[in-house]
Amino acid sequence: MDYRTAFLILCALGAPVSMPSVLNFSPSGASPQSEKPEWCKNLPRPEYKSLEQVPLGDPWFEVYKVAPATFAIYEPHQAEEVISYLIVGTKQALLFDTGMGIGNIKAIVARLTSRPIVVLNSHTHDDHVGGNWQFPFIYGVDTAFTRANARGSREDAQAEIAKDQICVSSPNTLPKNFDPAKYSTKPWKISLFVPNGFKINLGGRTVEIIATPGHTPDSISLIDRANGLLFAGDTYYSGEIWLYRPETDFPAYLSSVKKLAALAPEIKIVLCAHNVPVAQPSVVPQLDAAIRSVLAGKVQPRSVNGDQAIYQVGEISFRVRNPLPAVNSNPGPN
Repeated sequence: MDYRTAFLILCALGAPVSMPSVLNFSPSGASPQSEKPEWCKNLPRPEYKSLEQVPLGDPWFEVYKVAPATFAIYEPHQAEEVISYLIVGTKQALLFDTGMGIGNIKAIVARLTSRPIVVLNSHTHDDHVGGNWQFPFIYGVDTAFTRANARGSREDAQAEIAKDQICVSSPNTLPKNFDPAKYSTKPWKISLFVPNGFKINLGGRTVEIIATPGHTPDSISLIDRANGLLFAGDTYYSGEIWLYRPETDFPAYLSSVKKLAALAPEIKIVLCAHNVPVAQPSVVPQLDAAIRSVLAGKVQPRSVNGDQAIYQVGEISFRVRNPLPAVNSNPGPN
């Protein structure tokens, strides 16, 4: 039986199934595990065992309480393993990123808080803005990159659901109403442009925007100084940090990392946007030293594949352009 026949049979039986989930099942009767992409064979990640999971029973999302009134909304079934954050105050809540747009993140948020929701994106790559369209009030960074991405994208979204990008263990993993043929990042509207240093009063807690361009022109981090929380976006996360795309700006990234490293003494937890939510504050100065050693030519690449190279410095990994650009690895003060 080929996968198309299996798909038609499952549809006839009324099973909630989409083509990508069928593609991950072996037509010869082998176990689903043998058909999984390599990246998801070692899931779940062991780091999650020490976190407090909020049992919502959703097939697409997992939610973890990572600090008081602070929730990591994790999408383990897609290769980006993106993590959005709900930061709750007494008057309103801030949703920092809205994920892939495959699952219904608005429904998840509604189960976690009844407060009014403000959305703010760590940056506007499609895996962080997929649910933006569901929310009426969105803060944005005033860049051409942001405005272009707010129009939505079908091509980028479709690449995220290729066979090797989805990890499912049963036909019910993907949301029932998800149609892969129609999947796109839907357009969304920016309600207010916000600058570096802008403070958002949530009631009983305040988060401050820190401009951290480099990964993209509109990359930001957030700091909750009272609680010692740094939301790093894609400036740092466990895994290969992507610094190879056309929008990457290496001098800007170096300055941004230096800025975050200076904050390390007042940080208790670093909260990351991919793979594993929680990191120790010591990782930020390590990140600063690591990227400078790479750009100074002090580290040899772990692997090279055409116009991309992977560098490993301790536990920190970068996927960067090959050859490396000529960049002053020791810029002056910000």
